Amino acid sequence: VQLQASGGGLVQAGGSLRLSCAASGRTFSFYDMGWFRQAPGNEREFVAAITASAGNTYYADSVKGRFTISRDNAKNTVYLQMNSMKPEDTAVYYCAAGLIGAYSPSHYYRTGSYDYWGQGTLVTVSS
Repeated sequence: VQLQASGGGLVQAGGSLRLSCAASGRTFSFYDMGWFRQAPGNEREFVAAITASAGNTYYADSVKGRFTISRDNAKNTVYLQMNSMKPEDTAVYYCAAGLIGAYSPSHYYRTGSYDYWGQGTLVTVSS
């Protein structure tokens, strides 16, 4: 699976952006998908995840209520809608794919649970 993230850019605090992650291959619908982010000097951190069937979604506490993850398996694409953005949301955002299939949410929060990663897209939120 190859992943291509897009949609990053510069936005003012309180604004919105939608990230997209297009996947190659016909097996996209089998994969659980996640979004992570990495700010300068920080470790990569979990943002949101969605199961293959889109039956479950998971969010970091820092984005809960502001960000929404969704997927369109017909278009091989996963999205991250980001609203009410804050300067601390500034980071490079990465999409990832993995065959996690776990009932415990904690598995989705771990970078090691994902096998494929996109190249990242930069999001900058100005105050």
